Amino acid sequence: MQTDRQINANRDVAMMARWSVAIILRIATVLLLFTLTSAQKKSSCIECHSKLEDPRLSAPAKLFDNDIHHARGLSCNDCHGGDPNADTKEGAKDPRKGYLGKPKTLDIPAYCGKCHSDANLMKRFNPSLRVDQEREYYTSVHGKLLKSGETRVATCISCHSVHGIRAITDPLASVYPSNVAETCAKCHASADYMRGFGIPSDQFDKYKTSVHAKALYEKQDLSAPTCNDCHGNHGATPPGITSVANVCGQCHARQAELFQTSPHKAAFDQRQFGECIKCHSNHAIAKPNDEMIGTGEKSVCITCHTAGDKGFLAAGAMRARIDELIGSLDKSTQILDRAERAGMEVSRPKFEMKDATDALTHARVLIHSSSTAEVDKVVAPGLTASVKGYQAGMAALAERRFRREGLAVSLVFILFLAGLVYLKLRQIESRQRGGYGDA
Repeated sequence: MQTDRQINANRDVAMMARWSVAIILRIATVLLLFTLTSAQKKSSCIECHSKLEDPRLSAPAKLFDNDIHHARGLSCNDCHGGDPNADTKEGAKDPRKGYLGKPKTLDIPAYCGKCHSDANLMKRFNPSLRVDQEREYYTSVHGKLLKSGETRVATCISCHSVHGIRAITDPLASVYPSNVAETCAKCHASADYMRGFGIPSDQFDKYKTSVHAKALYEKQDLSAPTCNDCHGNHGATPPGITSVANVCGQCHARQAELFQTSPHKAAFDQRQFGECIKCHSNHAIAKPNDEMIGTGEKSVCITCHTAGDKGFLAAGAMRARIDELIGSLDKSTQILDRAERAGMEVSRPKFEMKDATDALTHARVLIHSSSTAEVDKVVAPGLTASVKGYQAGMAALAERRFRREGLAVSLVFILFLAGLVYLKLRQIESRQRGGYGDA
């Protein structure tokens, strides 16, 4: 049997062996990394262009540091070909080694597509990335015009830039949601540039006033619609009269569903009206308000309906019911707030008022059905809930008055008793003084 000394010695030897193996592995790893780094091919493209004085030639090399392709391990020659190990300009740009240089505008989609349309290649970098962008691009207005020979239209680099391409999730990317409109505006906000295509150039200015832009820029809601949400991106095409409702319906599904069953659907189809944009416009979409419905001066209903017709009467009736609910809600809210400020417990009736506010929200959506009956179905229970809240507020104030009156009566009674006690004490004291005098 082994002695304790032998056991300890064997344990020390085993520990030393493990340490030695760990140290050797670390040294080997460092040497391997050093070898791989040393073996990496240099990029004469970057070395040369970064030293040039002409910014047109040096800027690409500097921008490439933040390019998504550079981050994935690609370099200049992966797009432009040539030999990045050559020390001379002629050697680096040798056509025999596939040097392509700057592509022509007509060739750019295919230039980018040689990688981005290759499913097997893209799986190495991002398996979830679509590989049909090039094909889809040629279905767009931009792509169709480019195929016809028009070179002033947007191509891949117009939106994504060239050597400083960033991931779409990068806030500095030109196609990040909050930057998309500005990117499109580079062309579409130029009156001179757009004049040749016969389309307006005020879309961006109008969009900046819209409820969508305010949600995107002021609230930083990246889900708010911007240009490509409605027009598409690689397959960008303005939605037509028959498709605009489907575009809006991606977000406003309930409104779109109600409109499809409304009497307006057939009338709009017959007159070739854009279903949503007829009332809400397209780029300068304002936040909906109650003045849009009804027969007032700011109503959109009177742009088609005249006094006395069925639609005019329906619009007036729907607006009247909504106003009635709003008035009732205001009245109930004020009385409950008053009761709360007075120190009464009204949290439950205030919570139950949510039924009335939900009814108002629902009623404002249901106007897209153009049915007074449908609107009344939700307004009626909303009014009931609102009236109940008002009654609870009045009851709370009545209880407060009762408590105050009861307190006043109690105080008078207590003071009266105190007075009696005081008089009784004086009487007792007076008798005691009289008794002492006799003694």
